[in-house]
Amino acid sequence: MRLALFTDTFLPQTNGVSLTLQRLTTHLNQRGIEHLLFSPKSAPEDSYADPIRPITSIPFFLYPECRLALPNMSSIQSELKAFRPDLLHLATPFNIGLCGLRYARKHGLPHVVSYHTHFDRYLEYYRMKKIVPLYWKYMKWFHRSCDATFAPSNETLDSLQTQGFQRLKLWSRGIDCNLYTPKKRSHQVRDRYGITAPLLLLYVGRVAPEKDINTLALAMQELPESMQAQVHWLIVGDGPLLSEMRAQAPQNVTFTGYKHGEELAQLYASADLFVFPSSTETFGNVVLEAMASGLPVLAVNEGGVKDLVTPGRTGIIAPPRSPDAFIREICACIEQPQKLAAMGYEGRQLALGRSWETIFDGLIRDYEEIIENRRFDLIPALLPLV
Repeated sequence: MRLALFTDTFLPQTNGVSLTLQRLTTHLNQRGIEHLLFSPKSAPEDSYADPIRPITSIPFFLYPECRLALPNMSSIQSELKAFRPDLLHLATPFNIGLCGLRYARKHGLPHVVSYHTHFDRYLEYYRMKKIVPLYWKYMKWFHRSCDATFAPSNETLDSLQTQGFQRLKLWSRGIDCNLYTPKKRSHQVRDRYGITAPLLLLYVGRVAPEKDINTLALAMQELPESMQAQVHWLIVGDGPLLSEMRAQAPQNVTFTGYKHGEELAQLYASADLFVFPSSTETFGNVVLEAMASGLPVLAVNEGGVKDLVTPGRTGIIAPPRSPDAFIREICACIEQPQKLAAMGYEGRQLALGRSWETIFDGLIRDYEEIIENRRFDLIPALLPLV
């Protein structure tokens, strides 16, 4: 199998999509599957090596952290013609993905799409709700010819099915339980950040409107004064609302910026509750990272995290966009350390059954099946020529 991937985000960018695709390329290498990956350039040219093909890009005006690719179709076609892919995987419906879609349709090649982001929900946070119908019209056109649309959670599958999408398949997400583990809990985290409060609350992710950061900020600010000394917040991430959030935050909040690898794993394992207000997730990679670390989760009853958080067992569910509900649950947690520990244990057990190896091998089997189905579809057309 020879595979061509197209994405709008890849390392060194930090988000669920780029990290998932980086793990996928690593797994493809381990399985001996040749592949190319086309992605916007977001680092110096010498940062990239085979099989990555960086594409000239500019910052996206709504979200400078994201890159808008400026692909040269002629150059990409030449690369693909020389590579001769058996299947194209489009991980974006935008510029780079359009290049892959055009090539696949022109040459009659199998092609799949993976749906990673609820952009329709994002648009509401950027006061662009009026164009949501246009967005869905475009998405249906983009997905129309694809052999499969992969979605990361049952909630996302249901959402796409409601919109009339067909040939849907579940491509869930895995977790490295050796990297993210309760064994990495350490008092060094409290010493490093000068934390003395009994309960350490953690958020990991972009500090952006679509993550319902306003809900988190209000919960921090409006937590009863009697409880403020009982908790300390660690905000791990960056984004367009960071400066505003930092300016409004009470004294018991520490902002760390993005963290990675062992340092991030230690932060997860050393916290007492993971607080995640986002209602726009298609999956929620950080939620699974927290669970693997033995950390109970306080999340909302909306989006892909519903596939992970079982109320009262692996975590706590609150209504979306409700700071008061988050405050009530946090206050209750302070009085229930044994319940937190039990939920953390159950979350770890769930994570242990979600290895990346199993997830990616399942995806490869889907690739193989799609390629074979295309070959069988060609047989009736070729028979008259025999």
